[in-house]
Amino acid sequence: MQTIQTRITQLLGIERPIVQGGMMHVGRAELAAAVSQAGGLGIITALTQPSPEALTNEIKRCQSMTSKPFGVNITIFPTTNAPDYHAYAQAIIDCGVRIVETAGTPAVRPIWDQLLAANITIIHKCTSVRHALSAERYGVSAISIDGFECAGHPGEDDIPGLILIPAAADKVRIPLLASGGFADGRGLVAALALGADGINMGTRFCATTEAPIHDNIKQFLVANDERATNLIFRSLKNTARVAKTELSDEVVNRLAQPGASFENVADLVAGARGKVALESGDPNAGLVWAGMVQGLITDVPSCQALLDQVINDALSLIQQRLGKAVSG
Repeated sequence: MQTIQTRITQLLGIERPIVQGGMMHVGRAELAAAVSQAGGLGIITALTQPSPEALTNEIKRCQSMTSKPFGVNITIFPTTNAPDYHAYAQAIIDCGVRIVETAGTPAVRPIWDQLLAANITIIHKCTSVRHALSAERYGVSAISIDGFECAGHPGEDDIPGLILIPAAADKVRIPLLASGGFADGRGLVAALALGADGINMGTRFCATTEAPIHDNIKQFLVANDERATNLIFRSLKNTARVAKTELSDEVVNRLAQPGASFENVADLVAGARGKVALESGDPNAGLVWAGMVQGLITDVPSCQALLDQVINDALSLIQQRLGKAVSG
């Protein structure tokens, strides 16, 4: 197996510096196991499971599919009806998982305390250098820095990866993953050149054979180009990037009206509707979370084939194209 070794592969005990992002309704055992088997780090999304007990069963299912390291994502959502995050974290600890990806509001800190007490390796996903430094000071093990191109919540600073990654690399001392806009070997080489130790891919892993979503959604991602996203919730200071559909267009239009609030779009953006979209194959049944990287997705390979291609292309680029560019 050809590979590239970095601080992130050493920290996580993986062969290739590629991490699958935690994605709601997508980060299930079959995808996480496939990514880990291919030499990367697969991630189960905790809150995809309806209870800590269901998460325990999902972790055990993944453990039956691979003996290689995988992680679990916990994202702290701003909500009035919060799940029992501590119970989810305890399920992770009790199952012997050693790596957790976290994201979300400052309310994540009590979860960090719980995980750090159990000697869990924490990768924290954030969208700014200042938040990365705060997480580093708190004691997390690695940072995943998410540029403006990403699917999901890119923050409110609108800083693209070409600036954000090296800005973070200049200041963050712990291992750094580049996230947002990565799909191939060119992206991996660019991330390494910008100072990162590896890449985190989300949307790209949705278009793989093992992703547990409808094939219509996978083909929808392949057919889209880099312009096919909408930024929603901007006026609410909770910006999110999703695939451009008639439904997400309507969300943008409703929130553009004077005095509009979340209640004006709550019926369109419910998480349950997003699950229906992924499972039914109808991209207008709910929000489909996807990044600008759709423009670089041209096929639906297995996770093994995808990681092989990313590494082979990266090595070829480093050894041939870049090597030939050096003279003297």
